[in-house]
Amino acid sequence: MTEGKPHGYERLQSKKSLAEILDVAVEFERVARDFYADLTPRVSKRIRYLVEELAQEEQRHFDLFQALRDRSDIEDQLREKVATPASDGRFSDAVHLPELGQTPDDQAVLQYALGREHAAMEQYRSLAESTSPGPIRDLFGFLANEETEHKNELEKLYYEVVHNSGGI
Repeated sequence: MTEGKPHGYERLQSKKSLAEILDVAVEFERVARDFYADLTPRVSKRIRYLVEELAQEEQRHFDLFQALRDRSDIEDQLREKVATPASDGRFSDAVHLPELGQTPDDQAVLQYALGREHAAMEQYRSLAESTSPGPIRDLFGFLANEETEHKNELEKLYYEVVHNSGGI
């Protein structure tokens, strides 16, 4: 055995089926949708529109993953094993929600949203690069681009809130 190279068992552990990955992604999006929906009435009016939009975006992503997972024409592809992305731990950890209290701070909400968008962007980009051509790769690529756009928009808003005394 060569030092620094993973053993057979370790290599197997570093792979997951696309079905397993989709299950985690569905849960990631569901948790986010529910979190933002529950958060909406408690945030300041300055960012309420944003939290509502985030809940709607997460619902759309959830629906896309569900529809893909339910397709009978990709059953074989769902059994394929792919390398677990380096971002997988951060992505999976994002299912755990912060306690923001009854009147969440705008900055804390934006920080959480930025972290989620970044984790999703990394995960979906990595999966788009490592899956076989077809509908699963297409969806991961689409979502990676969408999450990148969301992250960029959130960064601009975060800068306004934090550095311009909340001048939204």
